[in-house]
Amino acid sequence: MLVDRIKSASSDRPRVVNVMNSSISLGFLQGQLQYFQDRGFDVTFLSPERRSGEWEVARPEGIQIIEVPMERKISPLRDFTTLWRLWQIMRALCPAVTNVGTPKAGLLGGFAAWLNRVPCRVYTLHGLRFETTTGLKRRLLVYAERVACRFAHRVICVSQSVREKAIASGVTRRERTVVFGSGSCNGVDTSRFSPTPEIMRRAAELRQHFGIPAQAPVALFVGRLTSDKGIPELMKAFLHLGNQHPDLRLVLVGCFEDEDPLPFEIRRCLETHSRVIFAGAVENTAPFYAMADVVVLPSHREGLPTVVLEAQAAGKPVIGASATGIIDLITDGETGLLFPVGDVAALAEALSRIITDKGLATKLGNAGNERVNREFRQQQIWDALYREYLRLLILGNLPGPFLKSSEDSTDLVVKSK
Repeated sequence: MLVDRIKSASSDRPRVVNVMNSSISLGFLQGQLQYFQDRGFDVTFLSPERRSGEWEVARPEGIQIIEVPMERKISPLRDFTTLWRLWQIMRALCPAVTNVGTPKAGLLGGFAAWLNRVPCRVYTLHGLRFETTTGLKRRLLVYAERVACRFAHRVICVSQSVREKAIASGVTRRERTVVFGSGSCNGVDTSRFSPTPEIMRRAAELRQHFGIPAQAPVALFVGRLTSDKGIPELMKAFLHLGNQHPDLRLVLVGCFEDEDPLPFEIRRCLETHSRVIFAGAVENTAPFYAMADVVVLPSHREGLPTVVLEAQAAGKPVIGASATGIIDLITDGETGLLFPVGDVAALAEALSRIITDKGLATKLGNAGNERVNREFRQQQIWDALYREYLRLLILGNLPGPFLKSSEDSTDLVVKSK
């Protein structure tokens, strides 16, 4: 049985268990799991198996990955089954630290960790799903987030705006939360997106593959093709610019989802428009950023969008809606352009400005690139999270073999007060 295999794989090293409700989340933690493995932890990642249409994410070497069935929607019977499975696995693993994230995994994974009395429980608040809901569904989601936060000893918010919104909504208390540096759950590996000759060559090949003329401007969207990502507004703005910029191409990297479907007329227009290009699920997005003139994120809510970090790492100008999470990365007119959430006319105007004003595009791209290299390096986030784990373990009287000396322990405790 799986539980027996888990027991036999145990060691004297403290174990950290990450739980998320999507297999592609493994990509969001790229490099982080190996970092903790190298720093003296045994690391296990729990998530559902890869769903249809999701990116294929490479599995990090040496990291134990366990697939746990987990529904995104509320499903009482299946959720109970998932909870039972998580409880069994954690009981076998005996983790010193659990770090759960995303609403469903946060609630069920946090509950399973609490039932097993895991000594150090962390909830990473990647965003607030209830922001784009109303009525009973909103109340249920707020309650679920509140309970998930209470199961945790520490709530890590991926941005200041998420932290403030969570506190204002009664999800958690300020003293239980922390934001590492300028935010993010993992930072960004800027070297992956730098416009090297190889990436530029592949970008030119992509333009040729999709039949995009060399001088035609390209607006790029990367993410889920859903309503709460602002796809309806993006399509309407694109149509609005048809006469003004007849060569403009809209490239969409991502897949449609049934949970938050697009209106029928919007999806049909996307699928039939001659200058809208679907790339589907893509593992390596760097060449797509390289071939774009502007990256657009009209989302209604975010945590701290990795897409913006990646676009800025590639030196591209970014247009974003003034939504939670996005406003932490884009300063209007300095590191990108902001427009009011849902404002089609303002989005179209921002797109036109970037396309026609090459000097502005270069200025925004360079400023964004400088900031992401200065404030969002992965090592900064990993080191801060490592210190947080040690602090929690020390406060719980659970020092491990990874602590160098009693002075280090004392210093961490003092800093945490």
